[in-house]
Amino acid sequence: MEFFYMKHIRNFCIIAHIDHGKSTLADRLLEHTHTITSREMQAQVLDDMDLEREKGITIKSHAIQMNYVYDGTTYIFNLIDTPGHVDFSYEVSRALAACEGALLLVDATQGIQAQTISNLYLAIDNDLEIIPVINKVDMDGAMIAEVKDQIMDLIGCPEEDILLASGKTGLGVEEVLQAIIRRIPPPKGDPEAPLQALIFDSVFNSFRGIIAYYRVYNGVIRKGDQVKFVNTGMEYEADEVGTLKLGLNPKEQVGTGNVGYIITGIKNAKEVKVGDTITLAKRPCEKAIKGFEEVKPMVFAGIFPVNTEDFEELRECMGKLQLNDASLVFEPETSQALGFGFRCGFLGMLHMEIIQERLEREFNQSVITTVPNVSYFAYATNGQKLTVNNPSEMPDPSRLARIEEPFIRAQIITLPEYIGSIMTLCLNKRGMLKNQSYLTPTRVELTFEMPLAEIVFDFYDRLKSLTRGYASFDYTPLDYRESDIAKMDILLNGDTVDALSALIHRSRAQDFGRKLCLKLKELLPRQQFQIAIQAAIGAKIIARENISAMRKDVTAKCYGGDISRKRKLLEKQKEGKKRMRQIGNVEVPQEAFLAVLKLED
Repeated sequence: MEFFYMKHIRNFCIIAHIDHGKSTLADRLLEHTHTITSREMQAQVLDDMDLEREKGITIKSHAIQMNYVYDGTTYIFNLIDTPGHVDFSYEVSRALAACEGALLLVDATQGIQAQTISNLYLAIDNDLEIIPVINKVDMDGAMIAEVKDQIMDLIGCPEEDILLASGKTGLGVEEVLQAIIRRIPPPKGDPEAPLQALIFDSVFNSFRGIIAYYRVYNGVIRKGDQVKFVNTGMEYEADEVGTLKLGLNPKEQVGTGNVGYIITGIKNAKEVKVGDTITLAKRPCEKAIKGFEEVKPMVFAGIFPVNTEDFEELRECMGKLQLNDASLVFEPETSQALGFGFRCGFLGMLHMEIIQERLEREFNQSVITTVPNVSYFAYATNGQKLTVNNPSEMPDPSRLARIEEPFIRAQIITLPEYIGSIMTLCLNKRGMLKNQSYLTPTRVELTFEMPLAEIVFDFYDRLKSLTRGYASFDYTPLDYRESDIAKMDILLNGDTVDALSALIHRSRAQDFGRKLCLKLKELLPRQQFQIAIQAAIGAKIIARENISAMRKDVTAKCYGGDISRKRKLLEKQKEGKKRMRQIGNVEVPQEAFLAVLKLED
């Protein structure tokens, strides 16, 4: 029976640039197949996080099953919704590994953008069947003919293969559903073979433990089976298996080619690895499925609890968050200024912002985040290679032979009138122009090679403001190259604040140091004594600002009389301030740490 069903299963995902209407089209598909009732319907129904609705972006990939009747036959569709933002491409790669086809969605008013291209390449690498769909065709600014030409140039398909749709009005949804049946191949697999299922996602439920989502490649998974996770080697009993509707839909078994969930009562985050293979303990499969690569964090930052005693609680929350977001990596670290915390690896700046917000909203944790930086390779004079994740790990300059920093290939798609300002921005960020090509007369693609450290700060925001939002940006890691990187320390009254140290290219250190000192001068509260803010590279001070002391008028009570009385009081105050400066310590508010991220050029 299960075998008969296999040719009626279709597993697909939707890939697109951020804000091209992916979640809205998914809403229409769910509505059209009567998967959800009109009472359950709301905009972005698959985006169940408040943050996703507020920002209008998909952060987490979601899976849902639909039934669609065509020519009297019921088909099972497994839709795996994917995020569109460059920081969440890891989620996309996992979703693609579980599918046979993809809807390539392009906004009729905006045309092809950077993320569309990179997600498309991911899909082609996975041998997926691509169905191009132009969305938002009902809008006034829709450039249907132009966008059709762009798609035909990009994937070389005939014009009649391109579907027109509108996620808002539901136009063309029927054609999209029929194309999924006709063009996307059914899953292959042997129901009689030993069980082989790929975990592509997991979520944490405080009552049931960890729920793992998987796609079955071979065999059948049944309720009550003794299953084994190949990579971790752990064995569990399948308490509950089933398929994914809007909620969980328990079944006795999930067959070959299908997508489902399993609950085994696991409570520890480390036991479920996304990309792992599930098999049967008694009859294991020969080899694990080649899943997707290990996540490579690009940006590192420290996350510390505001109160040091909340450290253990924060550790627990980070563990739960990691279950929900497999691309977050963290390890404990200590800082002189901030106490105990975690060194975290993120996929990019938006990912970091989302994690921080989720910690505050979902787990009620107020945290301090240190300056984000990237990973460098330092080579000592004795030939030893060290990985430097934060400034405190930097070896002594006298023992340092060279430093290598990560480079990326940045791909920017924009309108021709903004080429000049984008060039200036990228060249200021130590970028090198590698290629410039016109996709259409009004679309130009610029390719740069630039250091990752330069785009970590404010690159994306500045690109958007320079081009009034008309540029899309995507990047892929390249390699490590030798650079003149120096460690810049911030000193307050001669004491180093390690949380404000930064690794920066020597040519930009002085300028950056001066800006940082000025910013700190605005943010640090005045004390009863003078505070000197200095930026230093090694023993050389490259910038300095002073915060003058708050002066209490000690001579207010002297009126008339001899000047020597006033002088005596002022001398006494001066002595007191000197002593206070020696023992007084400077409080650094949270805003000061965040200010470093928002330094304007």
